[in-house]
Amino acid sequence: MPDNVLEIRDLVVEYHTDDAHIYAVNGVSLNVKKGETIGLVGETGAGKTTIAKSILRILQSPPAKICSGSIMFDGADLMKLSEKEMQHIRGNKIAMIFQDPMTALNPIETVGFQIEEAIRLHNKISRVEAVRRACEMLEMVGIPAERYKEYPHQFSGGMKQRVVIAMALACKPMLLLADEPTTALDVTIQAQVLEMMNDLKTKLNTSVILITHDLGVVANMCDSVAVVYAGEIVEYGTAEDIFDRTAHPYTVGLFNSLPRLNTTERRLKPIKGLMLDPTIKPPGCRFSDRCPEATEKCCKQPPPDVEVSPGHIVKCWLRGGSN
Repeated sequence: MPDNVLEIRDLVVEYHTDDAHIYAVNGVSLNVKKGETIGLVGETGAGKTTIAKSILRILQSPPAKICSGSIMFDGADLMKLSEKEMQHIRGNKIAMIFQDPMTALNPIETVGFQIEEAIRLHNKISRVEAVRRACEMLEMVGIPAERYKEYPHQFSGGMKQRVVIAMALACKPMLLLADEPTTALDVTIQAQVLEMMNDLKTKLNTSVILITHDLGVVANMCDSVAVVYAGEIVEYGTAEDIFDRTAHPYTVGLFNSLPRLNTTERRLKPIKGLMLDPTIKPPGCRFSDRCPEATEKCCKQPPPDVEVSPGHIVKCWLRGGSN
């Protein structure tokens, strides 16, 4: 569709090692519209970060291998571009905020230089102009321009994360990949960083893929939500669909695992069992061994994508799937 900035179709990613064959991403399809924030939600190891790194083509190979699928961005299939062409896209049209701000910055370079370097790499401008723009980016994320010449160790965790966000947004990318950008921060700083990201997204009209396991963050930030389990999107829809019309048993389990203030129950209801071993490729639904509603059919046949309401997709036999 013309209003999509990104279209992923049937993406399959595997990790091949001497000891195992890991099925990390299994036929993921996803659209991201211009100016939209979409959340990728799921347990650790579900494949969320692998999806994001596949978009930028920064998976370490070997062991990672993109087996099939297409990733259309700005009219081009990223899977077919050369490494040199991808270098013009990374940090320029697509940028990524990595999970840990403590390790995302070079400890022996000033924070200002690291932002300036990103700007000069993608723009034919003088160093004076690049420094001016780097200072503007620092100011935009709430850091005084006077701290341009300071080093990462002179900043707190929250301030480092602001610097990382400034680097990611320095070239005004069309798409921002945010990999759990607030995981390493305390709650009050989390709220500040998320509010700042929302403001910058609106100001720059940037599309965002937000990777998180925090449903509270999703509720505040996301227009659409994709629930990821064992390398598959098991439920997709607007934030209202996911929160108010929850359909997939796994998504129901995620919400039941959250503490609630409006109930008298004293114990949470965790999802029983562990996530599917990624070295196993079952014949049926990947969630069937943990699903309280699973039938024999669920264990033997892969479920189809069922549209339970316009735009609300669920991968489940129990929600209207048929042979």
